[in-house]
Amino acid sequence: MATVRLILGDQLNPEHSWFRRVDPAVVYVLMEVRSETDYVVHHAQKVIAIFAGMRRLADQLGAAGHRVRYFRIGDADNRQAFAANLRTVFAEVGAKRFEYQEPDEWRLDEALRAFAADTALPGGMVASEHFLDGRGGVAAHFQKDAKRWLMESYYRRMRVRTKLLLEPDGSPLGGEWNYDKENRKPWKGTPPPPKPWDVRHDHRALWAEIAAAGVRTMGSPSAEAFPWPRDRAEALAQLAAFIERGLPDFGDYEDAMHTSSDRLFHSRLSFALNVKLLAPREVADAAAEAHRRDPARYPLAATEGFVRQIIGWREYIRGVYWAKMPGYAAANGLGHTLSLPAWFWTGAVKMNCLRHAVGQSLDTAYAHHIQRLMVIGSFCLTAGIDPAEVEKWYLGVYIDAFQWVELPNVIGMSQHADGGFLASKPYCCAASYVSKMSNYCGGCPYDPKDRTGPLACPLNALYWDFWLRHQDRFLNNPRVGMAVRQAAQMPPAEQAAIRRKAAELRAGIEEL
Repeated sequence: MATVRLILGDQLNPEHSWFRRVDPAVVYVLMEVRSETDYVVHHAQKVIAIFAGMRRLADQLGAAGHRVRYFRIGDADNRQAFAANLRTVFAEVGAKRFEYQEPDEWRLDEALRAFAADTALPGGMVASEHFLDGRGGVAAHFQKDAKRWLMESYYRRMRVRTKLLLEPDGSPLGGEWNYDKENRKPWKGTPPPPKPWDVRHDHRALWAEIAAAGVRTMGSPSAEAFPWPRDRAEALAQLAAFIERGLPDFGDYEDAMHTSSDRLFHSRLSFALNVKLLAPREVADAAAEAHRRDPARYPLAATEGFVRQIIGWREYIRGVYWAKMPGYAAANGLGHTLSLPAWFWTGAVKMNCLRHAVGQSLDTAYAHHIQRLMVIGSFCLTAGIDPAEVEKWYLGVYIDAFQWVELPNVIGMSQHADGGFLASKPYCCAASYVSKMSNYCGGCPYDPKDRTGPLACPLNALYWDFWLRHQDRFLNNPRVGMAVRQAAQMPPAEQAAIRRKAAELRAGIEEL
């Protein structure tokens, strides 16, 4: 007469209300299944991290007295799919009730809803108790009829709702809601970035199980010195370390890139957040409290920029996802069709910026938002790569990539494939931006100041060709109209040279 409760791989919160009371009639089910490892090619570290976190949570629940049924990837009785394994458990325990926490991905929401209906058992979906707003909160804020949902409006609402970084009268601390303009400095070597604060694990045995099961992955497993947290205690330690060592300089160098550091002053807490080892409110509170305690050491611009990512952008992106799925995944408003080059899976590209950003992604399963948006994403956008292929790569390669957060960021923000619904302008750049914000151009075989010569940086011709190809669409856009007009006013011979060079680059994209 048992209640069966399913826990997904991104639902690793040991403080969920489910676990407050030990009930011998409740069986918790966790499973490592090929249906989840195989729907897209994932980074090896992503598979290891989720499996390690699931195993750790199962051990903690068992030690606390809860009944746990766990399916390892190589178990003989593992039928490699949620529905099949759940039916096995139902038969084993005589299930009379089935419950699951709300999934964060549309495909799982549909599949589990259908499965629950088919079983006809009472129970159904309960809250994951993680997010600050509901699935429909963003749509409700914009009343669903606005042409474009500007995040800043929603973010201000969340600031008021959470009372974070507000004066006693409810106005924003410091007089401004957003200090993004102060967070765009290049990093030139000082101050030195803090030493990595990650706990290292030896997951070679787990990686051997994954490989033996035939799971196809990309990237380096780094199984002998694995840097991602397994449990909440480790995630909380990483949060404390970031607040102490990273946050003071995070704001100034939030957008900076450098070959000597794969993180600079970034927190790398997104994995722990997205698998629910950390709660967004406690992360934002920790930053706000640091500023309150020592505003000189924790500048308001740094604190606000970090808080905005947690309570603003993260919640906003989730709301866009649930409002626009499932059709959002197929959006291709610019009609881009070029295939993703093979070097996205190897990092073997001559362009130094992409060799570092893509190579780092493959080595560490991580890149910060400017590397994702303004290097890799900008290249894909201006080259005209099919946004569906770009989206699948991002979903697979990054440790923190779950579709609810990754898909709107790629389809809407990075590839501008949703017709401008999410982002008011395309985010793309020429070599000048990359040169300003990084040291990538040093030692690169391409010339960042040349547009069309034999060794001209490919970013330049692709950038200007993008505006030439789409000038009718963006000419009246107040945020990019100047660039479009500049392209349109180039002499015809220069326009023709840019178009030829861009066509040559697309035709030879595998050799860049």
